[in-house]
Amino acid sequence: MPTPPRRSLSCLLLFLALATGGAHADELLVGNKSGDSVWRLSPRDGHKTGEFRTGEAPHEIAVAANGRFALVSNYGRETSGNTLSVLDLVGGKPTRRIDLGEHGAPHGLRLLPGDRRVLVTTEGSASLLMVDVASGKLERVIDVGGGTGHMLALSPDSKFAYVTKINAGSIGRIDLASGRKTHERAAGKGAEGVAVSPDGREVWVANREDGTITVHDPGTLALRRRMSSKGFPIRVAFTNDGRRALVVNAGAANVAVFDTRTRLRIATVELAEAGMDYNQTMLGRAALPIGVVVDPVRGRAYVAISGGDRVAVIDTRTWEIVDRWPAGREPDALGFVSGD
Repeated sequence: MPTPPRRSLSCLLLFLALATGGAHADELLVGNKSGDSVWRLSPRDGHKTGEFRTGEAPHEIAVAANGRFALVSNYGRETSGNTLSVLDLVGGKPTRRIDLGEHGAPHGLRLLPGDRRVLVTTEGSASLLMVDVASGKLERVIDVGGGTGHMLALSPDSKFAYVTKINAGSIGRIDLASGRKTHERAAGKGAEGVAVSPDGREVWVANREDGTITVHDPGTLALRRRMSSKGFPIRVAFTNDGRRALVVNAGAANVAVFDTRTRLRIATVELAEAGMDYNQTMLGRAALPIGVVVDPVRGRAYVAISGGDRVAVIDTRTWEIVDRWPAGREPDALGFVSGD
């Protein structure tokens, strides 16, 4: 049998890799809220490698552990959305939608282990949904009670979900086995961003109207510590080693970096660019940083600058901005895809 040409052989190997779930590159996913799209960026240099169309106003992104697909919550704009977009990151299939029916304004997203089911908060029905990704079937509807759930985090063992309620200024704990809310505690006015420490020992909440970060016991939600983070704190994320917490202050246009052991602010990364003509945002013509994600490989963090249609790249060793990459209109949610 003759040896196939090198180009044909390489194409064949690439096809087999994709068909069998083989190697794929790291990439940064950027949800563009006013662009109704998700951009695919290379984390090496920020160049755009692809784009997906979504429903109206994509708000959050959840990436499968194997990097083969991602889910996007389509929150809606003039009217509430009620769908999730399923993005095929490997096979290139057209974007698929999951219809949530009466459950409008989907927002927070988290995939459960195995990537077969996804949790989503729906503000329109004040619920936490468990949805089968393949079939789109709603397997469980959990009433979060007393206000609408917004953002969502999971315990490391995925047995419990933590849901923030902006209007109530609280954090709730949901037992996913029983489908019951076990605890709810006050956090602060405008409780929104939420993250669980990598070791599962703490739950951090960003209270945007209070200008505070609260640290809670993961079992009882008892308040352990309250720290100041002025300037509309809206998101919080941990570095992979759990030693640092990054808080995005949307109004102040900076990232506050906290030492998770001492609870002290050790750095402030200013995100606004001098002379930049920013777009109109919910806080006026401003940079309005929102989404944040930590690169598990490169010692970087990425922050979506919604008012500037950019993504800021932060070195997590020096806490300096090392680059700014173009994004679509009003970038908000970010997701990181880890390659093989």
